[in-house]
Amino acid sequence: MTVELNHTIVAAHDKKASARFLADVLGLEVSPPYGPFIPVQIPNGVTLDYMDADDPITPQHYAFLVSEDDFDAVFARIQAAGLTYWADPSHRRVNEINRNDGGRGTYFDDPNGHNLEILTRPYGSGDESA
Repeated sequence: MTVELNHTIVAAHDKKASARFLADVLGLEVSPPYGPFIPVQIPNGVTLDYMDADDPITPQHYAFLVSEDDFDAVFARIQAAGLTYWADPSHRRVNEINRNDGGRGTYFDDPNGHNLEILTRPYGSGDESA
């Protein structure tokens, strides 16, 4: 059996601005609108479909596995944008990155309060003492 995540809907106060935010930070493109959605396709084929929400938004967590070089580029864009970032999902270690599993990672919020993460090593893949 083959199962792959194809897309997920991301609630937003302004779908165009939210899709542009993610695309700009990750160095991706915003795709043309599709129905009520503004998609951002991730290189592994998964699409985040931004949709305007009238109700309060419940923050979700979206983690992006990136290469070491891509981490440097994305992290530079996070810093250039003046975004606050954290080493942990609870937002206790402000303006730090983590070194989980011998890689690097950091968390930052999008304009809707969604908790975004970039990491260079999947959890459980390496040395926890690093």
